Amino acid sequence: MRFRYKITLCISCLLAVFYGIGGTMLISGSFRSALEQEKTNAKQSYQTILNTLQLVNGIDSWNDEKVISDILERLSLQGSASWAALCLKDGTEILYKEGNVLQYLNGDQPEVSADMQSGTAVLSGFQDPSGRHYLRINGVLIVGEQHMTLAAAYDITPIYAGRETQEKVYKRVYLVMQIVCLILVWLIAYILTRPLSKLSNATKRLATGDLSYRANVHTRDEFGILAKNFNHMAEQIETGMKQMQDTMEAKEQFMGGFAHELKTPMTSIIGYADLIRRQTLSPVEEAEAANYIYTEGKRLERLSFKMLDIFSMEKTGIQLVEGNPGQIVEDMVRHIAPVYQKNQIEVSCECQQGSCLLEPDLFRSLLLNLMDNSRKAMPQGGRIQVFLTMLVDGCCLTVSDNGSGVSEEALRHLTEAFYREDKARSRKMGGAGLGLTLCDRIVELHQGELQFQRVEPHGFEVTAYMHGGRKEE
Repeated sequence: MRFRYKITLCISCLLAVFYGIGGTMLISGSFRSALEQEKTNAKQSYQTILNTLQLVNGIDSWNDEKVISDILERLSLQGSASWAALCLKDGTEILYKEGNVLQYLNGDQPEVSADMQSGTAVLSGFQDPSGRHYLRINGVLIVGEQHMTLAAAYDITPIYAGRETQEKVYKRVYLVMQIVCLILVWLIAYILTRPLSKLSNATKRLATGDLSYRANVHTRDEFGILAKNFNHMAEQIETGMKQMQDTMEAKEQFMGGFAHELKTPMTSIIGYADLIRRQTLSPVEEAEAANYIYTEGKRLERLSFKMLDIFSMEKTGIQLVEGNPGQIVEDMVRHIAPVYQKNQIEVSCECQQGSCLLEPDLFRSLLLNLMDNSRKAMPQGGRIQVFLTMLVDGCCLTVSDNGSGVSEEALRHLTEAFYREDKARSRKMGGAGLGLTLCDRIVELHQGELQFQRVEPHGFEVTAYMHGGRKEE
């Protein structure tokens, strides 16, 4: 059974029970109050009769029953009588009687004794065959030495009829109220549990693989907090799954690129080695084959070394020490500039002096790879500029060139392993597509980041922000 139905059923049962008990107590209390009022009125009427008879007896002694009859008839004609039946007896002799239920007046009677006072009465009730209800009062009237019995009956049928009417009305109202309450309770339960339905739907969508689905619940109660936590959990799962997919795709691309990088040179090496083994080449062709084998072998060696560097950095980490990055850049540029000048590439640097925490060998490797990346973009010569500025928590290294630059599409893939925008040119220049990948890892180990920017109309700029920190004085 759904939770909203359970709420509806429980609350409806509670309302039914409490309405039933409350209505019954209300009707019963009203009936008892009316009955007590009728008893009081009957006692007052009965006492009025007694007082009248005693007053007449005090003025003039009763001579015969005709006097009594005249007195009681006079009371009845004056409207003072509210009885349905009345009977006055002296022992077994009936002095006066009136009404059609006289046979029921001889009910419970008080015992007559010498010390009994006038007005002693017993109150009781009875019902006639027609179903009408009466209140009966049997009492003693003492006149001189005589002990008479006075019995009166009062019709209280309207009280019972009123209770029956109230019960009928209450049953109809009770039924209508139960139906209305059932509908209202169901609507309230539906509104209150609707966030649960949304959360349930969200979990189903999440279980089917729709990680982008979110629970659309914006209440300020516990359901809203639960939905917020659920959405946060879904975001974390989606982010984790996306990262896993990106990692798997990167690994697949890495393995594909690595296999491709090995396949081309290995095929050539095997082919040329087979020709040399068969001794079918001229001395010149044999020298060219051996040179190609040597060149491709060196490229594979560089590839293996760079991959080993990346793997070792990810596994072991680094130890940062205090160093002067400006001095390192100036020394390396001074030694590399003559080599680049042979390819008509001008190299210059502007360095701000200072010290920070870094790994010197990796910093040199970072600079070499960034400059080598710029060199490959300038096959016909050009200009490379290196800038080093100090930061509050490290340093900033920028390498800019006026080479062929890169496309907008390539900017998003520059740090991917084996990615090369111009594969033929990069392979010819000795690249393996791991230079910027290695640079990215080095900068990450220095708590920094790489930023790439195109320089118009031609050129490319790489900036490495390294936040390894500075030694406290």
